[in-house]
Amino acid sequence: MRLRCGHCNIKRFYKPAELREVVGNITIDEVRAKVRCQTCGEKRSMNAELFHPVGQELQTICFRRLVEIRWERRVIWRDEPP
Repeated sequence: MRLRCGHCNIKRFYKPAELREVVGNITIDEVRAKVRCQTCGEKRSMNAELFHPVGQELQTICFRRLVEIRWERRVIWRDEPP
């Protein structure tokens, strides 16, 4: 799968099975709404398409691979007025 940011014009290639682990089992059209560009942070300008590399393309593409998923626990405080 190819994700491209229209703002900073960067392309990233992902294995569909690994991307499904992160965003869930959704359609290709819904992927755009779920992902954000890691370079510029834009969400509106993302474009997703299913891409089947063949032959020489497969040798030159650098796939982003899933290493781990971390769940972060954040504590948020609020001051109560006296």
